[in-house]
Amino acid sequence: MVRRNPYRVIAKLTGRIDALEEGRCIVDVNGVGYLVHASTRTLAALPVPPAMAQLLIETQVREDAISLFGFADAAERDWFRLLTTVQGVGARVALGILSALSPRELVGAIAAGDRASLTRAPGVGAKLAIRLLTELREKAGAMPASPGIPALPRAPAGVAEDALSALVNLGYRRQEAQPAIVGVELAQRSPA
Repeated sequence: MVRRNPYRVIAKLTGRIDALEEGRCIVDVNGVGYLVHASTRTLAALPVPPAMAQLLIETQVREDAISLFGFADAAERDWFRLLTTVQGVGARVALGILSALSPRELVGAIAAGDRASLTRAPGVGAKLAIRLLTELREKAGAMPASPGIPALPRAPAGVAEDALSALVNLGYRRQEAQPAIVGVELAQRSPA
């Protein structure tokens, strides 16, 4: 006897945007309206209702609810998945982080150890920001920065540390210098 999962996992929705609300939208797929929670970045990327759109979906099944979380691109969805692995980061906090910081900004903030950037997100205090930095430091380099941009390969430690040291010696704070180094690495890897 084949046992089937009673829940069908939804991975993508293509349909008409019925409504845009704060933190969520309704997507009509062949007459069925799906309530999809999303970051402000994804919601801003959606067309004005009643236009057609496509969203990548992360489905969360719990005892009391089935929730859908939508993303305009795979980079944001992948970051959502990673963020929700951190203790204290649920789906709502992850969406708040993704509303405050783009995937590219997340890579830079984590590489720089920039707690202040992370605490701009609703639900992220100083302790959670430290946990995010600690748990994601090694994983962030392999994460996509944004659509069409490959994951950041790590620069040789000596070159990055020398550049950081030079900027600090010139009077820049470490928190200011690190994002500049990450930005230069991104610019060098971007197609011209």
